[in-house]
Amino acid sequence: MKAVYDEAANLSNSQEDFVIAKVIHTQGSTPQKPGASLLVKSDGTTVGTLGGGCVEGDIWFAAKEALREKSGPLYKKYFLNEDIAARDGLVCGGTMYFYIEPVIGADPKRKISKMISEAYAGIGNIAIATVVSSDRLEIGSQLLIEANGFTTGTLGDEKLNTEIVPTALSLMEMGKTFRFATQENDEIFIEGYTSPASVILVGGGHVNLQVANLAKTLGFRIMVTDDREEFSSHDRFSMAELVNTAPYGVGLDFFPVTPNTAIVIGTRGHNFDDLALFSAAKTTAGYVGLLGSTRKTIMIYESLLKQGIPEERLRQIHAPIGLDLGGRTPEEIALSIMAEIVAWRNNRNGAAMTMASSQIDKIVSKIKKIKAEPQK
Repeated sequence: MKAVYDEAANLSNSQEDFVIAKVIHTQGSTPQKPGASLLVKSDGTTVGTLGGGCVEGDIWFAAKEALREKSGPLYKKYFLNEDIAARDGLVCGGTMYFYIEPVIGADPKRKISKMISEAYAGIGNIAIATVVSSDRLEIGSQLLIEANGFTTGTLGDEKLNTEIVPTALSLMEMGKTFRFATQENDEIFIEGYTSPASVILVGGGHVNLQVANLAKTLGFRIMVTDDREEFSSHDRFSMAELVNTAPYGVGLDFFPVTPNTAIVIGTRGHNFDDLALFSAAKTTAGYVGLLGSTRKTIMIYESLLKQGIPEERLRQIHAPIGLDLGGRTPEEIALSIMAEIVAWRNNRNGAAMTMASSQIDKIVSKIKKIKAEPQK
């Protein structure tokens, strides 16, 4: 998504026409989820993806036609049936809804593209609400919502404009999307934009070094603090955006912490973990995790409660940190930590996706029945 809007901002600066197609809604099994975007330029080159395959090819063709004809926005639905799946070797069986938005000539959406790119760079969170389907409102009407609640534009219904704002404000904190359906059968797609989620590492030891490497690969912003210069340097953490040397109890004060932030605590000792976790628990970070044993966690939790950390906040902390992968090496432990953080970002529980035994029983029963039937 960031690459899509960085390119959109560049094209807007040069006044080149382009189209952004995005997944609005899905049902069942699909290759991409809401928010996935594809930018199509006048020369046919693209940035981003909608999941590949023939559906993306059809959307690309529709985008090229929109550029050629200088047409307005489109709303398209694809049911991934056997015919479509067979063309790509897919077995999805779901339904995907796409919104195709041309930006042609002196379109005011050029400014919005630039603002989205700036939001990814950390220059002000924003949200965009767009009418993607309606019998009464103009398709493509947009309302821009800034972090202070100030709005620009209109969806064509003042009551709806007001109703959308609280949802938009909550979405922009985490950079999430939401499909808003009204009783009048209007379909509004709300997109929140903020800088990429950040991982703040309190402690620059071996495990957190591997967490930083993996987090960077996954697209997170990296920030590191330690009270030892040799463990909090750009030489050691070359992938980090910010690095500082400070006592563990105040190291977080030097970084921007939001609900879109994950804090991973792994200092060199129990007492330092206590100081760092006390500091982290007082922030608005959406994820706070502590490396260590259950025994150490119990002792630190008792200390935090005595220091006035609310029980509710304590229950939000991930300690011991990570998913139970049985990892032993720093790399394996880092994988379990980042797996849990990705699950948190996507509001999932991190459980295995293995098909249930009961479902396998049905498959086996079906095939046995087919085999038992007389051959024609």
